[in-house]
Amino acid sequence: MNLAAQDIRHNGGRFALTAAGIGLLLMLVLGMGGIYSGLVHEATLLVDRLEADLWVVQHATRGPFAEISRVPANLVSRLEAVPGVARARRFVFHTIQRERHGQPWRFSVQGLDWPGDPGTSLPLIAGRPLAHAHYEMIADRSLGLPLGEKVRLGKETYTVVGLTRGMASSSGDPMAFFTLRDAQAVQFDLPGEAIRLERAARQARAAAGDLGRQQPGLLDRADLPSAALPALGPPTVSALLISLGPGADAATVIRTLAGWPDISVYTAQEQRDFLLRGNVDRARRQLGLFRVILVFVSAIIMALIIYTLTLDKAHDIAMLKLIGARNRVIVGLILQQALLLGAVGYAIAWALGEWLFPAFPRLVLITATDRAMLAGIVILISVAASGLGIWKALRIQPNTILS
Repeated sequence: MNLAAQDIRHNGGRFALTAAGIGLLLMLVLGMGGIYSGLVHEATLLVDRLEADLWVVQHATRGPFAEISRVPANLVSRLEAVPGVARARRFVFHTIQRERHGQPWRFSVQGLDWPGDPGTSLPLIAGRPLAHAHYEMIADRSLGLPLGEKVRLGKETYTVVGLTRGMASSSGDPMAFFTLRDAQAVQFDLPGEAIRLERAARQARAAAGDLGRQQPGLLDRADLPSAALPALGPPTVSALLISLGPGADAATVIRTLAGWPDISVYTAQEQRDFLLRGNVDRARRQLGLFRVILVFVSAIIMALIIYTLTLDKAHDIAMLKLIGARNRVIVGLILQQALLLGAVGYAIAWALGEWLFPAFPRLVLITATDRAMLAGIVILISVAASGLGIWKALRIQPNTILS
């Protein structure tokens, strides 16, 4: 006969409520680990998806995710001439916030170097990649946009032609994908009055200079759109992504590019490190600290619960000692009860987490490692918590039953 099982059966209601409380506490421990893993996953998701060997960014900056980076778009031709470089892609990334249906609507925009990169590497769950140079977009389903939805951004209207799942930026914002030119049009969009004033100011500066007075025909050209003026370069991009050719040595390419004074070059792993040590570092450390605190709180609460249950069984333990039960029987009773309490609490935490975590606003990524780690923590907590109850049980004297 198992004494722990018999005691639980005798006090089933109290055991169930206690296990439910422990389960909720362990669910928080599991959730903290999942939020931590989700934060790391979202921070490095885009770097991993883009599958670039090297990242070329503005000189003395750490890349488009750590800070603002601007490099000329025509740099792609120079990079593709470097030995070992198989392909160079332009990359645009920025975040916008609009209002939709009376609610704030925030998402991150990524420009795809179409037609070389139409979005075939994205995890599409519906629709298709970008097939045209303009006015199409791929949206993550968390944006709430159905296929075929028309979205007005700036002066243009874009049609949702594809949907992805789980594509979020390091800040947790859903992502939308456009062609490079469309992403730049959204980024650099200005009101019509601002454009008119800029052209007027440009014309006034030309008229005030010696060149404008000597060549009046230039004043007419100053009123043209910026893209039509050869003196003005095209819009800049956030970074350039390099894919190396088969057998190419990354270190050699990096040494070559390191001599260029207008850029900095980093590997994909360095970009991941910038994200994890920069954008999300404090959040990661804070979540880790809360997780440790919750583990200690769980251990203390379980210890107090086991101690209270032991006090409630003081009469029964004294009876067992009086009839000659050995100490190992008493120890086994309390230890098994603590382990059963931890196991039931773990099962409740797992079940509740599977039900609740998908409804969280940010990704809660529960991995097999997190579950195994929590199982180990539960075992350690149960054994440690039973120590207080065992200490108390061994101090109970058989003659207690006579008092």
